[in-house]
Parts: sequence; C-alpha cells; structure tokens
Amino acid sequence: MAAVEGWEDVPAQVRRRHAELATEIEEHRVRYYEQDAPIVSDAEFDSLMRELEALEAEHPALVTPDSPTQKVGGGAAEGFTKVEHRERLLSLDNAMDDGELAAWADRVARELDGIDYHYLCELKVDGLAVNLTYEHGRLTLAATRGTGRVGEDITANIRTIKEIPQQLKGDDLPALVEIRGEVYLPTEAFEELNASFAAENERRKAENEERAKEGKRPQALLKLFANPRNAAAGSLRQKDPLVTASRPLHMVVHGIGAREGFVIDCQSHAYQLLRDWGLPTAKHNEVVGTLDEVRAFIKQYGEQRHSVEHEIDGVVVKVDEIALQGRLGSTSKSPRWAIAWKYPPEEVTAKLASIKVGIGRTGRATPYAVLAEPVKVAGSMVQYATLHNQQVVKAKGVLLGDTVVLRKAGDVIPEILGPVEDLRDGTEQEFVMPSHCHECGSELRPMSEGDIDLRCPNAEFCPAQIRERIAYLGGRESLDIEGLGYVAATALTQPLEPADAPVKNEGDIFGLTVEQLLPIRVLVRDPKTGMPKLDDATGEEREVAFFANLKGQPKKNTTVLLDNLAGAKERQLWRYLNGLSIRHVGPVAAQAVAREFRDLDRIFAASEEELAAVEGVGPIIAKAIVEWYQEDWHREILRKWREAGVRFVEEAPEEEGERPLEGLTVVVTGTLAGHTRDGAKEALVVRGAKVTGSVSKKTDFVVVGDNPGSKYDKAVQLGLPVLDDAGFAVLLESGPAAARAHLGLPTGEEEPAEVTTEGADQG
Repeated sequence: MAAVEGWEDVPAQVRRRHAELATEIEEHRVRYYEQDAPIVSDAEFDSLMRELEALEAEHPALVTPDSPTQKVGGGAAEGFTKVEHRERLLSLDNAMDDGELAAWADRVARELDGIDYHYLCELKVDGLAVNLTYEHGRLTLAATRGTGRVGEDITANIRTIKEIPQQLKGDDLPALVEIRGEVYLPTEAFEELNASFAAENERRKAENEERAKEGKRPQALLKLFANPRNAAAGSLRQKDPLVTASRPLHMVVHGIGAREGFVIDCQSHAYQLLRDWGLPTAKHNEVVGTLDEVRAFIKQYGEQRHSVEHEIDGVVVKVDEIALQGRLGSTSKSPRWAIAWKYPPEEVTAKLASIKVGIGRTGRATPYAVLAEPVKVAGSMVQYATLHNQQVVKAKGVLLGDTVVLRKAGDVIPEILGPVEDLRDGTEQEFVMPSHCHECGSELRPMSEGDIDLRCPNAEFCPAQIRERIAYLGGRESLDIEGLGYVAATALTQPLEPADAPVKNEGDIFGLTVEQLLPIRVLVRDPKTGMPKLDDATGEEREVAFFANLKGQPKKNTTVLLDNLAGAKERQLWRYLNGLSIRHVGPVAAQAVAREFRDLDRIFAASEEELAAVEGVGPIIAKAIVEWYQEDWHREILRKWREAGVRFVEEAPEEEGERPLEGLTVVVTGTLAGHTRDGAKEALVVRGAKVTGSVSKKTDFVVVGDNPGSKYDKAVQLGLPVLDDAGFAVLLESGPAAARAHLGLPTGEEEPAEVTTEGADQG
C-alpha cells in the first residue's frame, strides 16, 4: 500500500501489528475459501478481524483498499477456470451480541427516519456460497464466491444437483439474472457419508493386511470430512462431476444479483418469484416489523438449531424493501441493510494431556493443546486446539492436566476458552514455554521490538522451518506442485545417513533427480496417534521407501513430482515471490509487487521507498523484502532457481488496457433503474474510477437514483455534477467530457461558474 497522509504519525508498533494481522487474516482466508481447510475457528477469525478494525478505527491512515477490512472472502482456488461475477458478492457484518444487533437496527432507523420498513429474518446456512447465472431462463454458469469479484467455474458439478433447475419455469423469464445461495450437505447425510467412508476404511485395512503379506502396495484410506461445510465444498470442487453427483448435495437460494428485464419491490416477494421459477428457496423465513420480533426469531432457532436439516451458525436479518436497501447502500465489503447474528459457538469440556510447540515456516513458535482423548465438538472429532502464544496460555490460566472448555464453530481446530477450576485436584502443573527450538536447539526470541511471538532465528538450518517452507512452496497459494505436499516435504528434507538431505532449502527443489529421490525412506506411522509403528519381529521402527517400489524402481509419485517441478518453472511471478516465505509477504502483497515490477530481479533491486510506493504494499512489507534479499543464502536460492531455468520475468496481461475514468472520484446513491448499486460501482471501478461513500469538494460526479438521501442534497449544496441513469450511461460509454456536456457544463479543465442539475432525476 502506498504511504498515505498521517502514516508517519501511526506508532511503529501499531503499524507492525496491523501488518501482522492483515497477513494472518489473508492466510486464513486462503485456507477457508480456497483449500476448504481452515485452522482457526470462526470466533478466532472474527477476533482477529475485529482487532484489525479497531486499529484502523483509531488510526484511519492504516485503511487502504487492500486491507482485509475492505475486501470480501478469499481468492479463487486453483484447478478451476476463473470467472468474473457480473455483480460483486458481498459478505455480511456480524453481530455477536444483542448490543451490536441493536446498534445496527438503530443506524437503520436513523437513516430511514419516517419511512415504513420491515425486517426479513432467515437462517444463516453453513455451506458454500454459490452464484448461478440464468440467461433467458437457462443455466449458463455456476461459480463459487471466490474474491467476491472472481470465483471458480463449477457449472458441470452444479448441474448434478437435482433440485437446481437447468431451465427456469414460466413464460415471462428475464434476459439475465444472477441467483445467490448456499450449497450444503444435510447433517444426517454428512454423518452417513462419513460412516460409509469409515466402513470402507475398515474393509481396506483388513484387505491391506493380506496385501502386505503378498508384497503388494496397500490401498490408500479415505479421508473423513471434518464437518458438513467442508464436505459440501470438497464435493463441489471435485474434478469429476460423477463424484459430485454421488453426494447428496442441496441448495438454498437467498438473493438476487445482477438482473435485466424485471423489477422486485421486496426481497421476501422475490423469494416467491424464485419459487415460481422452480428454485429451492429457504423454508425458515419470516417478515417482521420490530426488533423484538427479530429477537424472538433468533431465540427460537437458537433453541432449535439442531432440528434444522442443515448446519446453521446464525440468523441473517435484512431490510426487506429493495428500494430501501439501495438507499442504505453498502461499505466496500458489506451491505448496510443486512447483518448476521452469530450464535455462540458450541462448547465442550475435555482433559488436557499436554501442550506442545510447533515451529512455523517463518520461525514462529506456536503452542497447541493436545487432548487426552479426541472429543466430538460441532460435528467433528478433534484432539488439538490452538493456544496462539505463551502469553495467551498464561492469560487463559490453563495448566497441564486441566479439564478445559473447548469452543468450536464448525472449523478444524478449536480454541480453548479456559480451565474448569472446580475440577482441579492439585496435580496440575504450569506450562513453561520452551526456551529453545526443539528441532534445531536455537534459542527462541522475539525478532523485533514489540513482538509478542517468540521465533526460532535459525531460518537457514532449522529442520522445522525448512520443512514448513518447502511444503508451503508446493502448496496452492504458491507454486501448486502436485506431489510436493507436507509428507513429501518431510521426506525430502530429512538427512539420509551418511549423506545430507536432498533438499537443504528452497534452492534445491528444481534440481532434484531420480537418483536423489530413490534412497529416501520414511517411518511408518500410526494414523491415529502419529507415532512410529514397530516391526513385529525386531521391535525397531518400521521404514519404507517413499519414492521407490519394492524393486527399487521409481514410484508414480516420483514421476509426478519431477514432471510438475519442471512445469513449475513457468508459473506466475507472484507465486515465486510468495513461495519464498518472506515475513509479512502473503499472496495479496506478492501479486501487487509482481504486477508493478514484472521481474523478480527488479523486485529485489528496488529500494524500500520504491517498494513501499506500490499500492497494497507499504513500508513494513517493503523493508521485509529488502532485508530478505540481504542474506547471502537467500540470494543463493535465487541463483539456483535461475540456473535451473525458472522464469523470473513475465509480460503484462493483454487485458490491462485503457481505463477511461482513471482519476475520477464518483459517488453513487439511491436506486438506479438500469443498474443495481453494486453493479454501478463495478462498472465504474473496472473503468478506473474511484468510488467513495461520501460527497466532498473532490468528488467529480454524483450518480443518483430513486431515494438518494442526503448525498444528493450535499451534491447540490456543493455545486457538483449530478447524473441520472441517462447521464450515467453517457459517462460509462463516452467518458467524463461527454457526461459534462450531457449536463450542459463546460468540458474543459476550468471550473464552471454555475452548476445545474438539468436532466438529473432528483428522486
């Protein structure tokens, strides 16, 4: 992000924490939206986001268009064609308690003072957000939410869901309509699916014992889904639609995006229209007139949440009238006319066996709890829980041997809320954070002033960091190399007595040979405990060749890995930068830098000032990039990659053409006849304009529709050019000069003596 006014006045510690939070949130979004494998609970993610929002509220200079607070969702996952939504999908702001719900309702009431309106209450389905496009009644595209602007094309898989019509019913069908909804797996079906997987695994285990006696390769076991949401997402992202068809998926539609050829007055009325077209709408909706009735709806389903056919994590409350939704508008990522009430995550108690410490790819030492036995919480079995850092452990007052309260809202790893002190018997012991890395012996310490986290400073030689970096390099958010997952990264980075490990750091990846891979052996581990299995005859730990078969010949995974490494030499530039595990540099920042410089060598030759000036970067990330390159062994990684034929330069994409509205600041207010509010904003942004939510002297045009509110009044007061639907069309098609001429205003650089609003719809 480019430095903005007031940036220097923000304390360095605050800027550092802001950058850390932004990076961590972006990584969690990648795991949730792209990998369907979140590692933090909804509540923990919400806490990180709220901390970021609080920092930005106190220090507005931290707010940039690239901040997680200004964006929707995550990226689009690899493996599917990327498609742009005609109208952006927004995310909902959350209300975690009655006070926040009441505050939202008060804001709505103030904005709609004197206007009659209603609330539409509906259940918040815990599924995968999907956007269906129908043209003249025929389904032409289905896509995931993705970034809100760009998603994945999953049309072939969506067509296998029986209740989603390929052709809408009726005669008077619109030319175009986007239908928004959630694809889900019913709770009962999820349990049956996992039970069938478990039964199949038992059959395979028994068969594998016989295969082992015959010297045959064992069959792989099926991976059980963590929860219904992951099951639905994983089923929809199958490359083979037949697999998707075998899963009992359902959908519930809850909104309309871009549309042509019809008008709706209330969202609840739109649901009847959707039902008439043959679409599966929600069964548990209610239109009410007061906030107390909203509270009653929330209370009712809070008590009945397990009786609903699908997982829910809250209630969505919307202003029902469409015109008033347009008047209320939205922020950069969330509508102001709707909010999601989040139910408190489910809680269970469990015995804490131990607290271990993991070392991440940037050296961060993270304590995590190990439970004495797996427990079922929010529909899945868990045995580990995050504890973040040593200060969190102390703050929560957790002792080894405690019975602890776990909270989980459908994610993979829950969080520990605290101990049940009344159950202590005196044998509990305080957790002591290790002073040294358990894998390389280096002393753990903060890496900069003000850091809370302890880190292992031995980035070059620490086995844990090397292993984690190699696994990250092969992951979807980096080079997306099939065959280079965590298990392979572990095998490649372990020493081969008496030789060194084939991969000592990232620089060795592209030079791997068959001869290096065949000798690698790995321990056979129990899938439940993770402990090495012992040989029945000798009592020693069992080892097997990882890349070679029983005859010493290369396995399929050997060929797959080497072929994909060769293909990975021509990836997008940002993927190499992100894959280097530079602290603070995540996928978003890497893309911004790569888009600006188009050359890896140019990136590392740039100064901190040049890097910080890139939109979406800033001084903290810039400094991290420069400091990374100052290490000799880091430059050696790049040298090896270059010699291996990795492409360090990329051409600018052809689609980066003219942006006729570049430099303009535009405000959109009211309900337009030809565009939805978000559709109008999208049309402006893609042409280069900056769309803001407030009118000022720096505003170039104000676009108004029905019920424009106070923004129109302020535009007239300031003498700004005001465009109605017709004028807006001129602006989009012919540019600002033509739009000013449409209003009868001078088209040059000089300011007009008098501004009229002739031709504008004053609402």
